[in-house]
Amino acid sequence: MRNEMTHLSRRALVKMAGITAAGIAVGAKGESPAAVSLFDGKTLSGWSQIENSATSLASGGITDPAAFAGKLTNGPDAVSAFLRGQLQDSVKTDLAAFSASSVNAKAVVSAVVKDLNQVISGPSIYDNARFSKVTLRPETAQLLKQTASGQQLARLNKLLIEDAYPEELAKSVSTGWIVKDGAMASTGAGRGVIYTAKDYSRYRLLFTMRHVSGNPDHQACVLIFCSRPQPGEKPLDALGGIQFQVPNGGHWDYRPGMNSNGGPEFTSVTKTHYEVHEWSRVEILADAAKGAARMAVAQPMGSKAVEVLDFKDPAAGKGGPIAWQMHNAGLFDEYKDVTIELEPKDDDLITVK
Repeated sequence: MRNEMTHLSRRALVKMAGITAAGIAVGAKGESPAAVSLFDGKTLSGWSQIENSATSLASGGITDPAAFAGKLTNGPDAVSAFLRGQLQDSVKTDLAAFSASSVNAKAVVSAVVKDLNQVISGPSIYDNARFSKVTLRPETAQLLKQTASGQQLARLNKLLIEDAYPEELAKSVSTGWIVKDGAMASTGAGRGVIYTAKDYSRYRLLFTMRHVSGNPDHQACVLIFCSRPQPGEKPLDALGGIQFQVPNGGHWDYRPGMNSNGGPEFTSVTKTHYEVHEWSRVEILADAAKGAARMAVAQPMGSKAVEVLDFKDPAAGKGGPIAWQMHNAGLFDEYKDVTIELEPKDDDLITVK
């Protein structure tokens, strides 16, 4: 038997030992026995969603800037009169002279958006007389029946404004992720996140992903060391987390006061050129106590992974949710086979072995 064993290939020995080619001990479902599934391939149970566009207006949400500017400036309807009164004098002056072809058109739209988002995040704008001639969609009418507060109130205000300008503003949605062919799939609805219902501190995250398309395009993004939004609280953009772009290792620091591409805390270990539209197997090993995380990627599937990106900043480490980020509207990404190993015994990347 010993002689026979010496003639077996390493791959065969690995298979007999219950280890995948990527170096992961396999259980009944092909993962580490210590790993727990975070996604069953059927529902988004255990995950929560935040769509930024659901509770705030973006420049891209104004489908006809010239018509919108005209109504805000001269519209006789009660909603336009109300919103006009909430704008800064300088913004009203710029709106009165607005032209979509002018050099400052983008700046004017941005200023209007900023003022209107102050309105959206404030008290309820609903008044029976003000909205008496506005046709409300079912979601708006349903929210009006509730005692909305916090994010729910901001959503209601956003819906009311959208309903008042059906030709000038795009209709936002409150969800941007669905289950499609066994994968968690973004719908391109708008900037936002889907994040775990539980918080995690020290873990090994494994998942399979691919970027389908984007217009405008951006890499798929994973967020760690996130801040969980509290009830009634406006969530931080990207949950204030540390972003790892998969599969090629781009990154961003969304901590309040940072919001930058980062500095020496990020280390690009290997410059990869993986095909983003192909499936990749990703491993992220994170330790909040140390503020450290490492990412490895295997492509093609089943091959040995390569360490791509490291992060270390003790000040950034915090227990919190894990999230997939839809960086902007028009992005379509897919994630599946998502598992997590808590307090891993092997404090090293296992897919690179």
